Amino acid sequence: MFMTDICVECAVRDQSLCGSLTDAELIALNSLGRRQTVARGETVIWAGDESIVCANLLAGVLKLSASTADGREQIVGLLYPADFVGRPYAEKSDFTVTALTDAELCVFPRKPFERVLEDHVRMERMLLQRTFSALEEARGRMLMLARNSAEEKIAGFLLGMADRAGSAGCRATASGPLTFDLPLTRGQIADVLGLTIETVSRQLTKLKAAGLIALPGARGVTIRDRAALQAKAEPA
Repeated sequence: MFMTDICVECAVRDQSLCGSLTDAELIALNSLGRRQTVARGETVIWAGDESIVCANLLAGVLKLSASTADGREQIVGLLYPADFVGRPYAEKSDFTVTALTDAELCVFPRKPFERVLEDHVRMERMLLQRTFSALEEARGRMLMLARNSAEEKIAGFLLGMADRAGSAGCRATASGPLTFDLPLTRGQIADVLGLTIETVSRQLTKLKAAGLIALPGARGVTIRDRAALQAKAEPA
């Protein structure tokens, strides 16, 4: 058996759920999948709706959000290329999933996807491992929000964004400073980190004045001194 061209060309195959599948498992999964492009600002899944699809995120950034009792949006997580979208075995969607940038997904109908998992135990185990990893990440984020200062939160957030930017970022030389665009507005960053917009702006300006970062454009960030920024991110 051979992999289909669409899987061979997939930029995140090695990092996604598909990365450790055998050819037979990949063919079984690919028989269900279809590519879907999503425009920035478009909602993929609405909280409370019937859970119809699951997906691998191929490109772009998505946000997970919930509505508070007074109707405000609370961002509870971000999804990046190679992350899994949706929740198998759940009848309803817990969170709204919206594109922060133009995005591309490999989408699977949920119930047929569940049947493939049941027929391929190793794939089911891999998804469970990813779920545990996401849970650990969420716990780490809760700890960070509880104990870190505003400066530590912003520094850590920028380092995380830089790591996620990867090849999408730009360097003048191989070892030069990394420049990338933030997928979130400052208001959204404040929401994610439990800060005010004013505090986010003040901390970014402070890091810029210290020479650790530059801020080219409305959302552009250049990491000028990663080691110093890493030191700022570590709790005192």
